[in-house]
Amino acid sequence: MNYRIVLDTNVIVSALRSDQGASFRLLSLIGQERFEFSLSVPLVFEYEDACNRQGGALQPQDVGDIIDYLCQTGDRRQIYFLWRPCLKDPKDDLVLELAVESSSDFIVTYNRKDFAGSEKFGVRILTPKEFLTLIGECS
Repeated sequence: MNYRIVLDTNVIVSALRSDQGASFRLLSLIGQERFEFSLSVPLVFEYEDACNRQGGALQPQDVGDIIDYLCQTGDRRQIYFLWRPCLKDPKDDLVLELAVESSSDFIVTYNRKDFAGSEKFGVRILTPKEFLTLIGECS
């Protein structure tokens, strides 16, 4: 079964900081048709801002290249409605709104508690490792 997901910003940042974890593995599967992921313009800007704030080994051009790849391979969606405020953090609302608009099965994040209440929209919350296990990529 092909699932549709939305990746929280912390998953993208984690994947770019280390090539050892579940986030990196999940990002490396993008474009292989194991799952579909959705993104929106506001969320892409959030990804880019958060990644550039991290500093470290990645140069802004590298971040730009990765964001470009995500935009090429992801299901680009426009948000025509806002459910705000629904969650404590407006940046998390960006993720939830996209998940609802795209009929995503899951939001993949390290911060489950930040998405408390998303179940009323039919969206489940999984960590990267839990999602990888679900699709048979992690035991």
